[in-house]
Amino acid sequence: MTYYYNYKRNYIGFQLGGVCVVPITRTMIRDLLALHLSQKGMSIHQFSIQSGINSGTLSRILSGHQPIAMNHLERITKAMDLPEDHFYSLYVDECFFFSSPTWRRLRPFLVRSAELGRLDCVEQVVQNLLENLVYAPMLFEVAEGLFQEGLWQAAELLYKNVSVSEKYQNSERLALCQYRLFRIAIGDDQARNLQAAHLFECYLDRLDEADQLDGLKHLAHVYVSLNKWHKVGELAKQMQQVATLRYNLQRQSDRRESNEKKTEKPLYFYILYAQLIRSAVCKELGDYNSALNWISLYMDGNWIQEDNEEVKRNVAQFQEWGTANRLLYQVLGGQSEVLSAYVEYISHRPDEIFIGIYNIILSANRYDWNVDSILERFAAYIPYRTNLEEYGILHNKQVIASQYSRFLAEIATYYLHNKRKEGVIFILQSMESSARINDESNIIKCVDLFEQHRHLADEEEKEQYKLLVREVQDSHEKKIVQASSFL
Repeated sequence: MTYYYNYKRNYIGFQLGGVCVVPITRTMIRDLLALHLSQKGMSIHQFSIQSGINSGTLSRILSGHQPIAMNHLERITKAMDLPEDHFYSLYVDECFFFSSPTWRRLRPFLVRSAELGRLDCVEQVVQNLLENLVYAPMLFEVAEGLFQEGLWQAAELLYKNVSVSEKYQNSERLALCQYRLFRIAIGDDQARNLQAAHLFECYLDRLDEADQLDGLKHLAHVYVSLNKWHKVGELAKQMQQVATLRYNLQRQSDRRESNEKKTEKPLYFYILYAQLIRSAVCKELGDYNSALNWISLYMDGNWIQEDNEEVKRNVAQFQEWGTANRLLYQVLGGQSEVLSAYVEYISHRPDEIFIGIYNIILSANRYDWNVDSILERFAAYIPYRTNLEEYGILHNKQVIASQYSRFLAEIATYYLHNKRKEGVIFILQSMESSARINDESNIIKCVDLFEQHRHLADEEEKEQYKLLVREVQDSHEKKIVQASSFL
């Protein structure tokens, strides 16, 4: 009788008379190590040299008198010339069923499983650990580390499970889990972004003020991308109040408490940023005079107590935004005499050109301006290809994706108003872009535009339009089915 090890399925089987017999049982890592030594004709001493593990330690592992530590697992796997995560599924059993679970072994295993994308192992460990709620704070700490390292899928698993374990607790940790889950959930789908924002808002007030400020900032970004400007205004007002109160308390204190949680940005930044957002809200609601008043506030940094290079850089940045926005708001208010100065300003700032053209097109459609020469001058920026990460803070990825879809619709409106057939192409591009991010309001606008100018479309464009409408309908029906499954 000849024994063999199936590396793919992790079992020991045997051959009898040349016939492979079904596996005896799912086995332990130490059994597979013993089988490996037997098949290779190696002694414990020889494998000790090959793996770098003390021979006494190996002997105790093989006899079952010592559990396998994470660093032992890594060395054994490497010495057996197997993929690093080959024994990971078995290691979960090793930690919970063949020995007592210890955080010293499980923490590094969780982290490495996350790094290798073994979410199945992360899930198994978490499910087993949370049978004892004492592990919830430890799992939260690991989740925070994974979140900071950008391992968001694994972090999401941990946050969700910790949230379930604390669902009856009015704790800050539960609120932080929901905040992180909100951050992880934000993507290209506008409907899902709105749902994630609604879920998180219920927990916002439970957060520490530092996390509240950052949460308000990220929430505002989501609602900006959704064009829900009244909501953006409420969030900006709350951000300004919280930041101002905390900044004044900090100034009255001789020194910062060592255990005080820090915000992503300095406190004065949130005051200036809230004023910038409130200015943008006034602009979007057509109140340009109020928008200009807010600009004067966020361009003034004289009240800031700190005096260092970071303060100077931040104040200079807000002053630059204010200079650009003052010109922009005058353009949007219909002051055509300012248009050339605004165009000249953005021409020296490549990362501002797309937003600039977008607002110029908005104004052209509103006041019936001819801006053909401007569009021709900046043709290379249509479609927009600048690196999104280099953009100003308010113009994050979701905001730019939304504005790009709407820009295409605006430029379609401009061309069609001027009886130019290429506007049909931009309608289709806007519709496709809007469908990708599930921007329903802009999809409706595109459908309305196309139906008004259907006579300008050729057969190929009509067919493309029909396919896009069908795609949007299918996507909508799928979402209804998914939503009903939760009822």
